[in-house]
Amino acid sequence: MYKQRPMGVTIIALLAILGGIAFLGSGLATLIFIPLMGIFIGSGLFILGLAYFLMAYGLWNAKNWAWTLTLVLSGIGIIVGIGSIIVGNLGSIFHIVINAIVIYYLYRPNVKAFFNK
Repeated sequence: MYKQRPMGVTIIALLAILGGIAFLGSGLATLIFIPLMGIFIGSGLFILGLAYFLMAYGLWNAKNWAWTLTLVLSGIGIIVGIGSIIVGNLGSIFHIVINAIVIYYLYRPNVKAFFNK
């Protein structure tokens, strides 16, 4: 049975693709420009990039696990954003707000129904 994908899910999936590209690029740049320590940080960023691509795929195709993965990655984004603010990056407030909106949106009844939650 075909279900109409909510517009917000489409937007989140497209933003996840952009986020995946950014994380992959950051991870590769870190691996290239920071020897030794860059292996750990760059690998983590690279894995996050792959997770964002996986999330986008799942959101686009209404996979049940994508709803949970999006919640987890948005929660991680909020935690990292708070840590970033603590060290002085006030620009992370934007990322915290966006991730909070995504979490709120995923709990909307029509979105939960789309993912059979």
